[in-house]
Amino acid sequence: MSFNKTVLVTGAGSGIGLALARAFAREGARVLVHDVRDASSLAEELGGEFLRANLAREEEVEALGREGAKRGVDILVNNAGFQHIAPVEEFPLETWQRMLQVMLTAPFQLTRALLPGMKAKGFGRILNIASVHGLVASPFKSAYIAAKHGLIGLTKTVALEAGPYGVTVNAIAPAYVRTPLVEGQIADQAKTLGIPEEEVVEKVFLAQAAIRRLIEPEEVAELALFLASDKASVITGAVFPIDLGWTAR
Repeated sequence: MSFNKTVLVTGAGSGIGLALARAFAREGARVLVHDVRDASSLAEELGGEFLRANLAREEEVEALGREGAKRGVDILVNNAGFQHIAPVEEFPLETWQRMLQVMLTAPFQLTRALLPGMKAKGFGRILNIASVHGLVASPFKSAYIAAKHGLIGLTKTVALEAGPYGVTVNAIAPAYVRTPLVEGQIADQAKTLGIPEEEVVEKVFLAQAAIRRLIEPEEVAELALFLASDKASVITGAVFPIDLGWTAR
């Protein structure tokens, strides 16, 4: 497939976002590389453009949305996120609010900013990188799970509103992907659960999995490419688990 489109990928500096940015660039898209850290060298490598913004700050998200609208974004991939693990009674309110801002409010803000341009062109793709934790819960991740459940609800609502205008909106819900975010969780889970780090992947991450391995970021990116393509023009409001069989139980 080939994309003569402009794509904005949030959190593109590493992990799933990096795989997404590279996959779209490989297929000919002009990639707007967003990250909170400097990713200008990546944007240069991909022949795209770097847009810095801290998604935890509403005003910076609004500015990012305006920049994306100016550049005529055709495909928005809301990917940025982070994790914090703690029992709910110990979960800091400030961290809760920041996580919901980054992973739920920011996607709403960017969708609101870019959807009018997509509607006007009669074409658009919005892909929300949710999580299997947007479908099921696990202990000690209250903010992350609340944000991802909300993101799936946002996906379905915008799909209904945008469908008549040629804009599709879908969510991808991976289980554990081999990323720096997951690697960081290994230590956090080991500390919280009081088990050695080497046991976390097998006893926690893959406990519900039928396929006993971590997912590679490129596997998520390949599904995103399909959902952004013309071949997926009738698919909207859907959630695609890439969950190693987790939710089959």
